[in-house]
Amino acid sequence: MEQAEAASSSRKLALPVWRPGLKTKRYLFIYSCLLIPLLFFVIVRVLPILYSFHVSFRQWDLLSQTKPFVGLSNYAAIFQDEVFVQTIWNTLIYVVAGVPGQLAAGLAVALLLQRIVRFRSFFRTIYFIPYITSVVAVSWVFRWILMKNGVANGLLLELGFSAQPFLYSPSQAVYWIIIAVIWQNIGFQMLVFLAGLENIPRLYYDAASIDGAGRWRKFIHITLPLLNPVLLFSVVIASIGFLQTFTQVLNMTGGGPLNSTNSIVLYIYNRAFKSFEMGQASAATVVLFLLILTLTILQLKVLNRKVEH
Repeated sequence: MEQAEAASSSRKLALPVWRPGLKTKRYLFIYSCLLIPLLFFVIVRVLPILYSFHVSFRQWDLLSQTKPFVGLSNYAAIFQDEVFVQTIWNTLIYVVAGVPGQLAAGLAVALLLQRIVRFRSFFRTIYFIPYITSVVAVSWVFRWILMKNGVANGLLLELGFSAQPFLYSPSQAVYWIIIAVIWQNIGFQMLVFLAGLENIPRLYYDAASIDGAGRWRKFIHITLPLLNPVLLFSVVIASIGFLQTFTQVLNMTGGGPLNSTNSIVLYIYNRAFKSFEMGQASAATVVLFLLILTLTILQLKVLNRKVEH
């Protein structure tokens, strides 16, 4: 009898156990799954960026054990370096000339593929293959074609034109690298624009046809305005890609001739792993980070338009 009374009193004193419901369990599972890539992003991206800021304020090389604080000396050193100033101008050329060309090529291919019915998947695959091809392989193929005795000059000579220096010309090399980057990324831009074009209701085009609008007016007043979110995404992605141009430059020209194709990322690579000036390389990395951040914010502010279907 006493044992029963003790058991009943213990049940009365027991605290209520919290049992999450189905909705709570679902949200806990979702946030747990999101936490893993978030931690990966913080470890792989955020922490190295913060560490680069730290290194940029120190005299940091791989041979010395002491890393004294030098303030803004590394930033002053790179901006006094004519090569770094040249890389900034080269990188801006990549962006200014490359982004419009890449978007125009991708949109043109997407518009053409949207009009065909047969073999559409085949042509999509053909245009997308360069995007998944090794950048190194594509760069060396372009380098082989544009050699002094390469395929391009062979065709020019057969057609009666004079041979061109291509990658050996300070005035031409940067644009041939831009062409190589554009050619490889047409497939990605094509898919992005195709997704945007397929989301535009055909009703607008039918109504415009009834009003007598031609293809050009439809493109200007219907296609471009309704593609604004896609255009904004493509501009930002393409700009970041051209600002980080590295592999094509390294394999096609090595930054030459006369640093005419040298990019900021290649400058960082040379300062860090050839000159072992990690402080100056980190300072250049911070400059590139701020340049990407500023340009992205400006693009989001200027190009973002509210679109209503």
